[in-house]
Amino acid sequence: MTATEAPRGQAPAPTANGGRAGNSAEGTTASFPTSPLFAARALRTSGKVLPEHARSNNRSLVLQTLYTLGAQSRADVARQTGLTRVTVSDLVGELIAEGLVVELGQREDARPGKPATLIDIDRSGHHVIALDLSEHTRFRGAVLDLDGGIVAQAEVALDGATGERAFELVAELLDGLLALTTATVLGIGVGSPGVVEPNGVVRSAPNLGWVDLPLQDRLHAAFHLPVHVANDANVAVLAEHAGAPGDLVLVKVGHGVGAGLIVGGRPVLGAGSAAGEIGHVVVGTDGGPRCACGKDGCLEAWLAVPRLTAELERLGEAGAPASAREETLREAGRRLGIVLAPVVGALNLSEVVLSGPAELLDGPLLEAAVETVRNRTMTEHHRELRLRMTAHGQDIVLRGAAVMVLSGQLGVS
Repeated sequence: MTATEAPRGQAPAPTANGGRAGNSAEGTTASFPTSPLFAARALRTSGKVLPEHARSNNRSLVLQTLYTLGAQSRADVARQTGLTRVTVSDLVGELIAEGLVVELGQREDARPGKPATLIDIDRSGHHVIALDLSEHTRFRGAVLDLDGGIVAQAEVALDGATGERAFELVAELLDGLLALTTATVLGIGVGSPGVVEPNGVVRSAPNLGWVDLPLQDRLHAAFHLPVHVANDANVAVLAEHAGAPGDLVLVKVGHGVGAGLIVGGRPVLGAGSAAGEIGHVVVGTDGGPRCACGKDGCLEAWLAVPRLTAELERLGEAGAPASAREETLREAGRRLGIVLAPVVGALNLSEVVLSGPAELLDGPLLEAAVETVRNRTMTEHHRELRLRMTAHGQDIVLRGAAVMVLSGQLGVS
């Protein structure tokens, strides 16, 4: 395993943390069977709800207000949320006792009366661990603070591992990341390839040889921390949505190809938790490369990083001209556009985001995808269409996994 750590002065204040099976998320909401983000709820709590859910939702409302606005007085929080001061005071007392909120001291105020005491989420007292299992040569992970800053990173080489050995590498990576934490770990977020159910079971991840793997439960049993697992594309779209709210489809290109969708402010999973599994859609009727699933011409067979890289290397070794390399990329882009066109038309999307190696996706491939979508949809559907690369680079799954933990454990995003 290789690791990089942020400068010591940037790390949050130290708090004890052990290794596997010795950690606890003090002061967190311990129940985590399904992340709220993937249980058909809105990304953000926006107001009061039914009485039977009032306390937990009001608690999330207070935390969301503090997370978004920073240091506030109790009266400020009451005004922002519409909750009574008594309710806010009661909830804040509870959150302080759990170690999630801290008092920062009195506000400097020229107004008459006793200065208000400011409160905020204990941003320096908690870390989040995020894993990205989507790359074809390695598993990556990071320790992040509550504001999304990366404190430390680590990775393990995949070396073609599948099945139980691939799971062991995930555990090894987590061991190393826990050794780099200097604060209480709020939870672990994991972006995994394949079809992932809301309870964190990886139903099928062919490239890793996983079938019905209870990844969430096994990691929780090993590390005794809240764990949230979702498909890597569904996780990545959370990071993108945080910076550009609105209906969105994000196509994640790595070991495989998948898409994450947010429509009406909610992640779309589908009846079998397989929404966005565009990688195994056969593109066209002219055959094509053989896919790992056994079919010919799947989008993944045209577009996945290992396939594209191997084809470009083959062209280079054969002394093919640069135009042949460009045409390979453009053909992959056209196949992507064929798959995206009905999605854009059906959902009337204005934005499609690509995530993956920029050296492969940005350029001829992206241009061909845009041209194909425009040629295959009505002008009314694509007049405002924007198809672009993500601004999050290779860290998009890590950042999305952190969003998933914040939502699952605190109810904030």
